[in-house]
Amino acid sequence: MRGEILAAAGRLLAELGGEDGLTIRGVARAVGIAPASIYQHFSDRAELVRGLLDHEYARLADSMRAAEETLGVTDVVGRVRAQIHAYCAFALENPGHYRLMLANGASRPEPGARAEGPLLDVIDRLAAGFERCVAAGHELRVSPGRAAAIVFVGAHGRVALFHSVLNRTGAELVEPFVDELVSLVFA
Repeated sequence: MRGEILAAAGRLLAELGGEDGLTIRGVARAVGIAPASIYQHFSDRAELVRGLLDHEYARLADSMRAAEETLGVTDVVGRVRAQIHAYCAFALENPGHYRLMLANGASRPEPGARAEGPLLDVIDRLAAGFERCVAAGHELRVSPGRAAAIVFVGAHGRVALFHSVLNRTGAELVEPFVDELVSLVFA
């Protein structure tokens, strides 16, 4: 039932374009259950949103991993490109889910602790990819972590421009832009 609730919440999120209109009653109606039934799985709306965030991030991470695995392990630069392409495709195809991740992108579990969150995990995945590039002999202009942040911020900015255009044109420009951005971090 938890999976059905999250799937329905995800569909509603897509329709609404963001989490603001997401309610326990609306999700219950979409699943075809009483609102009280949701409370068996989520104590409140905040916990439902957190569960949805985790669910959607898992989808994004799976898609990035699958894209990377379509290429051979020796094509380290191609694997980084595949990951960022998958990230952009997810963001373009799922604007509500993407906004949810942005709105809940990072938190600090304890003062002084490293921030955590789905977007930071994406940067970590990219940094690991760039580290593999360096290990394979591809020199970077900056550190792998910095390269990951640069590419992520640039990709995010390009996707945000797409989402801000009223008629949503220019999706075909995102991938070449990201490819160019990736090439700029290499020496």
